[in-house]
Amino acid sequence: MADQTEIVVHPVSPKGGRKVTAHVLGVDADLGRAFNLGDVSEFLRRAGFEDVDLSEEGPIRWQGGGPEVWSAGA
Repeated sequence: MADQTEIVVHPVSPKGGRKVTAHVLGVDADLGRAFNLGDVSEFLRRAGFEDVDLSEEGPIRWQGGGPEVWSAGA
């Protein structure tokens, strides 16, 4: 990923799931609402990002909990 790219997985929504957004070359894009890591991986694949490290040590910014958090009570 280029230095100008930022991927964010937002906190769990009251409706469930976590919004996934990307900021690439000055453009913000809503990639979708993920309900698990597989969803995040698929959204990134569709956006042209292959083999992205989904861990907290990877390039994704996890807000409101890391990749293990998928419900408001977790």
